[in-house]
Amino acid sequence: MKIGLIGLQNSGKTTIFNALTGLDADTTSYATQKIEPNLGIVEVADFRIDKLWEIYKPEKEVKAIIEYIDFVGLTGDSKNDAPFSSSSLALIKNTDALGLVVRNFENEIISQLLGKPNPQKDIELIDSELIISDLIIAEARLEKIELAEKRGIKDSAMQVEKKTLQKAVEHLNNDASLRTLALTENEEKSIRGFRFISQKPLMIILNSEENNYGKNENLILEIEKKYNVIEFAGEFEMELSKLSEEEAREFMEDLNIKESARKRLTIFSYELMGYISFFTIGKDEVRAWTIRKGKNALFAAGKIHSDLERGFIRAECFSFEDLISAGSQKGIKEKGLFRLEGKNYLVQDGDIICIRFNV
Repeated sequence: MKIGLIGLQNSGKTTIFNALTGLDADTTSYATQKIEPNLGIVEVADFRIDKLWEIYKPEKEVKAIIEYIDFVGLTGDSKNDAPFSSSSLALIKNTDALGLVVRNFENEIISQLLGKPNPQKDIELIDSELIISDLIIAEARLEKIELAEKRGIKDSAMQVEKKTLQKAVEHLNNDASLRTLALTENEEKSIRGFRFISQKPLMIILNSEENNYGKNENLILEIEKKYNVIEFAGEFEMELSKLSEEEAREFMEDLNIKESARKRLTIFSYELMGYISFFTIGKDEVRAWTIRKGKNALFAAGKIHSDLERGFIRAECFSFEDLISAGSQKGIKEKGLFRLEGKNYLVQDGDIICIRFNV
């Protein structure tokens, strides 16, 4: 999973990035014209894969990962130019979701430059930036289609694309993001290749100061009327990420933070995007795989390796919960909990799967 962190300059975006990844990216670099994004990869904490490693004792365990990409801060002024550079736009298009970091902390220097924090205003401003970016792309493509039609090039697929883009442009011109536009399966497929950024799942990361953290219920309720939101004490949690687990736990208790920023955002992201995890086990490794809820066994096989998808025969599976309850795979079979499933079986969170296939 790839999550892009976006936001206005001085929103504390890179501070959040450091808290999530444990890295030490320069939190002032973007204000001094740095344009390359920061990249960080973190493992998804999941007690189930740790337990599977204890049971099977393979050579290694491979956890699911999340890649965080911390993009350059936006100025909020795209009246004359596209909000993202071409290089940043290409990276943003490859993300699975966007985390919009908004400032909810006081800072004397920043407040002098930008005024008091106004999270709701910042959210609407950046969402408009995403809309503008998509509008530029959609209108440019429509111009090319119309030019092709004048040259006598016309087919049914192009017509579906044209009508869908026209529908999208009308929606965007009403200052509405594409994630709120209802599309048929054919319409969605016709514009899938554009990977419009206002169509991506968007989570709001409310970056509060330590003294204000956990005291923003009314603000969060207002934001939740339109967006998914999670609150972090960015500066505090960045410092926590540098401490030992025991030291961090003591400080977290003082602020009534039950889980690390990394774990909370992972859970939040999985829920937002409808992701689940299934597992494979062997002598060499136990591995966690991430897929969207509702995907079938054939899709899961392809996630592991394309050869398994092409030669799929059946999926042999049982649940993690049943394994713990039965105590062993032998116990699973004795209790009749071992299942043989076909390609259309919908994979469940916590399934342990072995794919049988023809070479």
